[in-house]
Amino acid sequence: MKGVILHGGYGTRLRPLTHTGPKQLIPVANKPISQYVLEDLREAGVEEIAIILGDLYPEKVKEYYGNGSDFGVKITYIPQGEPKGIAQAVGLAKDFVGDDSFVVYLGDNILKGGINRFVEKFNNNSYDSMILLTEVKEPQRFGVAEFDENGKLKRLVEKPKVPPSNYALVGIYFFTPVIFEMIAKLKPSWRGEYEITDAIQMLLEKKFEVGYDFVTGWWKDTGTPEDILEANRLVLDEIKPEVKGTVKEDSCIQGRVFVDEGSVVEKGALVRGPCVIGKNSVIESGVYIGPYTSIGNNVTIKKGEIEGCVIMDDCLIDVNERIVDSLIGPHSQILTNSHTKPKGRRFVLGERSRVEL
Repeated sequence: MKGVILHGGYGTRLRPLTHTGPKQLIPVANKPISQYVLEDLREAGVEEIAIILGDLYPEKVKEYYGNGSDFGVKITYIPQGEPKGIAQAVGLAKDFVGDDSFVVYLGDNILKGGINRFVEKFNNNSYDSMILLTEVKEPQRFGVAEFDENGKLKRLVEKPKVPPSNYALVGIYFFTPVIFEMIAKLKPSWRGEYEITDAIQMLLEKKFEVGYDFVTGWWKDTGTPEDILEANRLVLDEIKPEVKGTVKEDSCIQGRVFVDEGSVVEKGALVRGPCVIGKNSVIESGVYIGPYTSIGNNVTIKKGEIEGCVIMDDCLIDVNERIVDSLIGPHSQILTNSHTKPKGRRFVLGERSRVEL
C-alpha cells in the first residue's frame, strides 16, 4: 500500500499565519501537523508516500521533509498548483500509485490512535474503497454518510444543508486504482470543486464495494486557529514528562512538562503542564507558563504569563501581560514598555510580527 498526503490549499481561515507558509506546517505540540500524518502512515507500514503540493510556498515543504529518509519513508512530490478539490488532488497521484492500493490522508488532520487497524481491515477485505466516519455536532460542515435500514452505506453528501446523519467523513480514504476512473468522469460541484465524495458515490452507484469504519478516539481537522489550539490541547494531554534541558533550582515545574535539549528554565519561573518547551529556549525568572502551552525552539520569554498558546520558533516575549489562547508565528516579538497590571490578551500573529503594548 502507498500513501498520498494532501498538502495544498490556501488556508484562508488561518491567515495571517498562512501568508508565509502552508497550513499543514503549523506546529501542534512543536511538530508540524503533516508530520503527525507522515508518521502515522509510516507506523502503519506505508513507506512510499506522495505529497501533493499546493502553490503556497511548496519549497518549505520540500525543505522540511526532503526525500523522507530522515523520517524513515520515501517521498515523491507532486505539484497541484491551484486547488480544485480533493478529487483533483488525488487524481494527480495516478502514475505514482500505479496498480497498488493506497491511502489518502489530508495533511491538516490529526487522528488519535492512528490508522494501523484500518489499514489491516482494508487489506483483509475485498473493498474497492473504505471511508472513515466520526460523529460530529455540525455535520453540515463536512461530507456526510447516509445508511439504509440495514446499516449499509447508501449515499455520501458534501456539506449538506439538511444532513442525513451526524456521521462525517474523516479526511482519510482508502482506495484501489479504480477510483481514478471515477475521478476522470467528475464535473465540478456547486462549490466549483471536484469532490472526492462524488467519486466515492460513483463507486456506490456502480456497485463497487465501499466499506466503512468508525473512528473511536478523537479526530481533529485543523482548519481554524481554534482548531489548532484544540489539537494542541489534545496532543499535550498525552505527552510524557521529561527534562533534557536545564531546570534551575528554585524554579517550579508542575505536572507533565517536556523540556528539550539546550533549554533553560530559570529560578523563579513557574511552568505548569501539560506543556512542551522546544530546544534552546529560555524561560526567565518570574515568568509563568500555564497548561496547554507549546513553546518552540529558540524562544525567549523574559516576562509575562502565557497559557493555552502555541508559540512558534524564534520568538521573543517581554510583556507585563497575560497572553491566552494565542497562535504566535515564528520570529515574532511581543514587547511592552508599560508597567500596568497583567490583562488577558489574545493574538493570532503571522511570521515576523511585532507587537508593542
